[in-house]
Amino acid sequence: MNASQPATESAPVPSPGRAAGGDDEELVTGFVAGDEACLALVHQRWSALVHCVARRSLGDAREAEDVTQQVFIAAWRGRAGYSPGRGTLAGWLIGITRRKVADALSARSRRAALVDAAGAALAVRPQESSSLDGVLDRVLVAHELARLPPPQRKVLRLAFYDDLTQPQIAVVTGWPLGTVKSHARRGLLRLRQAFEPAQPPSDDTRPAACAARRP
Repeated sequence: MNASQPATESAPVPSPGRAAGGDDEELVTGFVAGDEACLALVHQRWSALVHCVARRSLGDAREAEDVTQQVFIAAWRGRAGYSPGRGTLAGWLIGITRRKVADALSARSRRAALVDAAGAALAVRPQESSSLDGVLDRVLVAHELARLPPPQRKVLRLAFYDDLTQPQIAVVTGWPLGTVKSHARRGLLRLRQAFEPAQPPSDDTRPAACAARRP
C-alpha cells in the first residue's frame, strides 16, 4: 500500500462507547489529576481504538502508530482541558486523533516543498552560509536518527522532540522501563559514534603500510 494514499477498504471502527464500556470515574479523575498509572490504563484501554481510526484515515500502519503516540502525548499534556460533562474520555481522544490525522495528511503535502526549500537555502551566497550551520546540524541529527533501528529511533525521538521522560516513554510505547533505557543507551552510543571524527592512521603505521605495497 502506498503510504501517500488513504486506504480504500478497512475494517469498521468500533465506536468510542463500545470500546470504552463506559468511562471509569476514578480512572478519568486520576488521569486528569496527573496520575501516570491512570495514563497507562487509559493507553491500554483506548490505544487500539485510536490506532484503528488513524490507520483507516492514513492507510499506513507506521504513520498510524506515530499518530497514536502523538494523541496520547497531547492528551496527557492537555488533560486539564478535558471536562467529563462535555463527553466521554474516549470521544475526547478520538477528537484529538482526528486533529492529529489532519496534521499528518497536511505534513505529507509539505514534505516535497520543504525539500525544495532546503535546497534553495543551501544555494545562498557564501557570506550567508554561516547562518545555515544550526539548520545543517539539525538535518544531520535527523539523518542519523533515521538510520537507527526503529526501537532506538522511537525512544530518542520521543525524548528529543516530545521531551518525555523515560518512564513516560515506557507508558506511551508499552515497553518495560528497562527496555526503554536500553534502547536509549544504545541509540545515544550510535549517534556519538556517527559524529566522532575518523582517526587518521598514526605516523608509525604509515611507513609499514607503504613498505608492504613495494615490490
